[in-house]
Amino acid sequence: MVEEKPDLRREAGQRRRDSLLEAALELLAERGQEGVTLREITDRAGANVAAVSYHFGSLKGLCDTTVEQALERYLDAQIDALDSLGPAPTLTELAEAFARPMMRALAAGGRELAVMRTVARVGIEPPQGWGRLTGKFEQIRHDAARALAAQLPDVGKEELAFRARCAAGMLNWLVLSPINAELAAKPAAEVERLLVPAVAGAFHGYRNPA
Repeated sequence: MVEEKPDLRREAGQRRRDSLLEAALELLAERGQEGVTLREITDRAGANVAAVSYHFGSLKGLCDTTVEQALERYLDAQIDALDSLGPAPTLTELAEAFARPMMRALAAGGRELAVMRTVARVGIEPPQGWGRLTGKFEQIRHDAARALAAQLPDVGKEELAFRARCAAGMLNWLVLSPINAELAAKPAAEVERLLVPAVAGAFHGYRNPA
């Protein structure tokens, strides 16, 4: 009997690990962590329970790793979008950058949309125990707050932060609600036409002129 070479074993192990992460991502996007079972993930991945234990320790470990990877992917995309702005972006330009990762996911569907749906389910705060992502959250908040303050100098910092959180919450709701299917069926340009003014409106707020 010929023993499998170490490199081949590592490659096979990596493929099993990746397939488990992909299966977990799909199911978490559909139902969230409370609605996913270990058997469902292993069946979809074509793996066994021992593979989960070996690579992740437990179902929770697998789900935590999947969510953390999805969240980091989203944060990196949003950081890149905000970094692409000029020194004094308008509210519309800021709203487009803020919503760009979500709009791209709606247009792409598949894995990209699954990533966004998984992120939306954990909300907009860093999950407890994932301190390594805190810096990325803070960078996004700082960049968004600075751009908002330049356009809305009469609005306090706390209120601007609240508006940014409202805008993020609206994007999370959109990707999880039934309207997500309606948006995904529209051309990318139409999604942008509909979504960017709504996000810009959340940033701008309303003040009674009376």
